[in-house]
Amino acid sequence: MATDSVAIVGKRSTLKMDAILWALMGVIAGMCIAVQAPINASLGRALEVPVAAAAVSFLAGGIVLWALAFIFSHLSGVAINFGAPQPWTFVAGGLLGAFYVFSNITLTPMIGAAAVMALSVAGQLVGGLFLDKIGFMGMAVREISMGRLAGAVLLVVGAVMIRVL
Repeated sequence: MATDSVAIVGKRSTLKMDAILWALMGVIAGMCIAVQAPINASLGRALEVPVAAAAVSFLAGGIVLWALAFIFSHLSGVAINFGAPQPWTFVAGGLLGAFYVFSNITLTPMIGAAAVMALSVAGQLVGGLFLDKIGFMGMAVREISMGRLAGAVLLVVGAVMIRVL
């Protein structure tokens, strides 16, 4: 009996540590995007065509991601199954990502990195709440609770304050 309770406590602490590590990874990814925006904006100014900076950014990222995809595929022994996804999904993510990167390159020199990041995160959260609500692309359906709604409102207000004040 005592061993069962130790196992449960051990499992809870492992789950908690996993949650902390995943959250930390999300924060670091967000910080990378914050750094990426002014770098790409600077590249856009130097190239004199902002969309060229977005193309360079995607090309460099694409090369790294393809290398990682093949490495992970080889290490896991699982072949990449290009026939499985619906054809439109090959393009949709890239188009949305291109718009995001191009918008960051264009907006960062105009309104600043903090405002761009704040507004982007606010948009991501509002969009995420909606996508959770409808279970978009097979995601688990999650209701928009008062707590989640209040958090979104606070984030949007914070984004507006960063831009306006």
